[in-house]
This record gives sequence, structure tokens and C-alpha cells, in this order.
Amino acid sequence: MSVSVFLEVVEIRTKVASIFPFLAGVFFSLSYFGQVNWLNTIIFFIGMIVFDMMTTAINNYMDFQKAHSQQYKFEQNVIGREQVNPKLVRNMILGMLAFAAVIGCYLAWQTGWLLLALGGVCCFIGIFYTYGPIPLSRMPLGEIFSGVTMGLGIFSMVVYINTYTLQSFFLAVDLQAGTFALTGNIWSVVALAWASLPMIFTIANIMLANNLRDLDTDIENHRYTLVYYIGRPVGKVLFQALMYSCYLVVLLGLPFKVFSWPMLVVFLTLPIIYKNLQEYKEILPQPRSFGYAIKNMVLFNSSYVIGLALTALWNWFN
Repeated sequence: MSVSVFLEVVEIRTKVASIFPFLAGVFFSLSYFGQVNWLNTIIFFIGMIVFDMMTTAINNYMDFQKAHSQQYKFEQNVIGREQVNPKLVRNMILGMLAFAAVIGCYLAWQTGWLLLALGGVCCFIGIFYTYGPIPLSRMPLGEIFSGVTMGLGIFSMVVYINTYTLQSFFLAVDLQAGTFALTGNIWSVVALAWASLPMIFTIANIMLANNLRDLDTDIENHRYTLVYYIGRPVGKVLFQALMYSCYLVVLLGLPFKVFSWPMLVVFLTLPIIYKNLQEYKEILPQPRSFGYAIKNMVLFNSSYVIGLALTALWNWFN
């Protein structure tokens, strides 16, 4: 397998979706909690990217194995089109899983049991998102699981590894006594969950846009996604509502001190986002319609990360 084929199997271009929750987590740790641990952050980033590549490889592997359309299997799916040995892809997946697991265990040893629990849940969802007799991606749950796993899961784990000494949310386990205790600060957890919503919405919209575009192909390959049940017209409305809700989250977060005034920078993107949403409605379900979900995600989340970074700088000088 050549490097170019490997990068296509893991769809390296899509990893930007996980980078934004990661960056937001780093800068939220700085802006809200005033803490950051750069070594843990770098190690986590490596494990996160490898795990993300693994889940995408599983997706392509399972789509190849379960494909009912021979045209899709050998002309569209990268494994069939490039004549890659499925066993090689399977072994590659197992290797990436083992590597990510080692990284996760090391960070859990450094920071506490809660990271192991959070990582375990995300790992379970990531694997069974496309693996198994009834993968989550083939059910009307893909948007929820992808958004929550990446938008909240990555974000909260990054915040945790940077602020675990504050024990704003912490799991104490005593194996000898057989006891455990989950402790933390309610308002810190609420603030963290609220700050994760824009990432949840924009990442869910990527899956929704993919399903809106591929509805006919998905039905042909027995993938009954959310769009199959709600239809494209309602799906379009949901797509827009999720995007506009990102701005509402920022606006409502200001009076409750989740965000500070530098976060208003996100509203500079609203005119462009509005234009993209109008154009998206016109060209769906053309293949290039999916690009608008990527544009909106990159545009809004870039401004979101910039807003958090500006907040951290503002707090530093004040």
C-alpha cells in the first residue's frame, strides 16, 4: 500500500474535524480554567489523530465488506478501486488501535481514571460507529454519535488532561478498598458542556450533509440514516438550525460567564455562513453540496478558536 493510498483509506483530509475540538479544548482550558499542560496536550494530539484515522479506515473497510453495489465496491470505495488487500487494511486498523490504546493508558496513568472512562466510551462509539452487524452509522444515530463523540468527547478530554489538578471533574478509585468517588464542580461541568455545543453541531452537520447528499446511494446499500426517516426537506431545515444555533450558544454563554466579550468575533462569520446556507439549499443533492458543510465548520470553528485564544490573552493581561 502506497502512502497516497494509505492517506486516502484514512481520509486524512477529514481530520480537520477533530482538530477544532482539540484546539478549542486547549484554549478553553486557558481562558476559563487558566491552566494548560503542553506535554499532555501533544501526546493526546498524537493519539487522537491515530484513533481518528483508525475509525475512518474501519468505515471504508466495512463499507467495502458490506457493499451490495458492485459498482460502489470496486469503483468508488478506495479499497476495491486501488485493489488493496482487505487483510492488510484490517491489520493496519488493529495496529492503530493498539497504538492509540497505549497513548490513552499512559495519559490515564498520568491524570487519573476519569480519562480512561471517557476514552473508553469514545473508543467504543468510534469502533462500533461503522463496525458490527448494525453499525451506528447505518442507523438514524450517526449525527448524534459523531457530534457528541468528537465535539464533546475530544473537547472534554483535552480540558481534563490540562486541568486535572483542579479536580473540577475527577474520578477517584481505590482498588484495594473497592471504592470509587466521582467529584467535581457542577458549574465547571455545565460550562464545559455548553462550550462544546458549537463543535457538536458543526460536526453533526458534516454527517448530516453527507447523508443528505448520499440518500439514494445509502438506500441502495441498505444504510438507513436519519435523512431516510425525516426526508431531505426537513433535513435541510435541521442543517440550517444546527448552524445558526452555534451563534445562539455563544450569545447565551456571555451573560453566564462561559464566554467573554472577545468571543463576539464569531459573529463576523455570520454573513458568509448565511450565504453558504442559501447556496447549499439550491444545489443539494449535487456532490459538491457536501463542501458547504466543511466550509461552514472550518469557518465558524476557526473563529470560535480565535475567540477563545483572544479571551485567554485578554485574561492574561488583565
